[in-house]
Amino acid sequence: TCEAEAARAAMGGSASLLPREALREYQELTFLSKQEILLAYKRFSALLPKEERVDVCSARVPESQILTLPELRANPFQHRICHVFSTSEDGDDSMSFEDFLDMLSVFSDSATSDIKSHYAFRIFDFDDDGTLDRKDLEKLVNCLTGQGEESQLSNAEMEQLIQNILEESDIDKDGTINLSEFQHVVSRSPDFARYRGVR
Repeated sequence: TCEAEAARAAMGGSASLLPREALREYQELTFLSKQEILLAYKRFSALLPKEERVDVCSARVPESQILTLPELRANPFQHRICHVFSTSEDGDDSMSFEDFLDMLSVFSDSATSDIKSHYAFRIFDFDDDGTLDRKDLEKLVNCLTGQGEESQLSNAEMEQLIQNILEESDIDKDGTINLSEFQHVVSRSPDFARYRGVR
């Protein structure tokens, strides 16, 4: 699909448009409309240096550029979001256009709450071990309350909060929250389904 774009660019055609086949495929694979995909393409292209805009589909945008997006700039989980959606083999959390589309798709209004909760779980799983343990929960709370001294919880407050979270969520009482336990809690929270994160 992206090869068609590269071929058209090589023949001097317009490289600023996404090929029709690619557009159709992206519509099938994401929760995004045709207009949203075209806008995403335009936004992604704008993050690239001019010389790389010829072959947008094979280009990667560094994490530092992705973090300039207004939706991510103030998000306390900005680095985790880039990490979770990046397919970079270098571990630099750069994004391809398809990574970018996946991210926008998950945070779109049309994504299901199961998809949203799956990715939220991955974002909150700071050590990428498949469970939310006490360390993950502590980092999660710190991200939500801010890192400043005036907003930081005392050790006792943090311990009590983590204990409350585990009592509410840790169904099998193993001291961690797995994906199904997380999704169970989220399913009882109607506000979560409305959470958009990135738009």
